[in-house]
Amino acid sequence: MIVKLFDSELKVMNVLWNEGDCTAKHISNVLKEEIGWNMNTTYTLIKRCINKGAIERSEPNFMCHALIPKEKVQIAETNEFIDKMFDGSIDKMFAALIGNKQLSEKQIEKLKNLIK
Repeated sequence: MIVKLFDSELKVMNVLWNEGDCTAKHISNVLKEEIGWNMNTTYTLIKRCINKGAIERSEPNFMCHALIPKEKVQIAETNEFIDKMFDGSIDKMFAALIGNKQLSEKQIEKLKNLIK
């Protein structure tokens, strides 16, 4: 089972997924530049991720390592979204995404190949 990560925790995880293992200070610096978080906010979120089993901490220098692959989180979040918004129905989701837009033959072929 995958742990539930909130949007703020996903921001921390994204730094690790994009950059690999790094220090908590580096994560804090990246998130300060990207979204303006202060060090205390980032460290609190890192500690939450550690408590949830999403990050492993090691010394020296409060090194952080992602324990959960991004792909697993993407799948879990996608499934939750489909369940919540489309009653678990993928065909309802595709119908909503496509709406009344006209697809080209090339786009239709791509979709067919994805489904096969």
